Amino acid sequence: MQPLEALVREAQALADPTAEVARVMTICNACRYCEGFCAVFPAMTRRIEFPAADVHFLANLCHNCGACLHACQYAPPHDFQLNVPQAMARVRATTYADYAWPPAFGRLYQRNGLTLSVALAAGLALFLVLAVVLNGSGISGLWRAVPGADFYAIFPHNLMVALFLPVFAFAVLALGIGVTRFWRLAPPGAASGAAVAEATRNVLTLKFLDGGHGDGCNNEDDAFTHRRRHAHHATFYGFMLCFAATSVGTLYHYAFGWVAPYAYLSLPKLLGTVGGVLMAVGTVSLWRLNRRRHPLQGDAAQKPMDLGFIALLFGTAVTGLVLTVLRASPALPLLLAVHLGVVLALFATLPYGKFAHGVYRGAALLKWAVEKRRPLTLNLGSD
Repeated sequence: MQPLEALVREAQALADPTAEVARVMTICNACRYCEGFCAVFPAMTRRIEFPAADVHFLANLCHNCGACLHACQYAPPHDFQLNVPQAMARVRATTYADYAWPPAFGRLYQRNGLTLSVALAAGLALFLVLAVVLNGSGISGLWRAVPGADFYAIFPHNLMVALFLPVFAFAVLALGIGVTRFWRLAPPGAASGAAVAEATRNVLTLKFLDGGHGDGCNNEDDAFTHRRRHAHHATFYGFMLCFAATSVGTLYHYAFGWVAPYAYLSLPKLLGTVGGVLMAVGTVSLWRLNRRRHPLQGDAAQKPMDLGFIALLFGTAVTGLVLTVLRASPALPLLLAVHLGVVLALFATLPYGKFAHGVYRGAALLKWAVEKRRPLTLNLGSD
């Protein structure tokens, strides 16, 4: 393909990402060389046409492992210009915006980049720092010994609940409504216990980040590696352990009357510390892999959103670990304000950032687990 024709093709793909995936899948459906790579291609073979609902389903089923791009004989510079991971990535961004709730907030996906995430975290941390200063203790209140390392003496428990619970509840509501819309647009049928179990297993093991052959993803070159899978595992399970630590702490507080701070060897502290370390290690690895990704793989326009989410996860982990280590020091008030500011920024961006990809991908995996159990029929479209 001549350079001008390639530019025209790229402009068309950017103008209508859904149509580009339909074009790509039509060609792939005739070739089927990658049929065993991941769930996208078996799901593709059950279709002749690719309307918008099916395109969104397939795009969220794609894990962007890169195996099909590196194996494809029609990838650039071939005239067909097939780039499945990039086409799918662009549609995923469209999915998040189209199904966002409230709908007017869908545009936040395009704006939720690294600069915004860091600025939001810094702004909220500064707000909490000023709250400590203006609470009557002045600047000295940021650097003072706190008896018993009691952070409720700095920010009362009820105040923290009033700050975080509405933000977290809104994030859960917004994501729940969005993924419900995604599911209802092309419902695959009732989910059996076996389908739910398979989808859960695929989510928890990140099965489709093995490249379809067990050797892992392609990153900056043709070499296979499990680094992306391992980094995602560390980040995901680190996040879940931190969430479990908060949940156990909440149970201790309300069910048993055991008020924080808890001992270093208590269950909430152990869960939070291990989770924080895993999340810090995982996000550092994800950052490096994201920066070194093959230029044809994925959507470069989404890198700021990816890096913003990684930065907030890393900041949450590191500030939490530092706070744990230095909680008995005079730095406690300042460190607590910074940590809470970063966590609040993470919660505030959850519904309109890269966190959404895990929610929609889980729903797509469940759709596939249900669909594959239906009798094999050609799907002529869901619209």
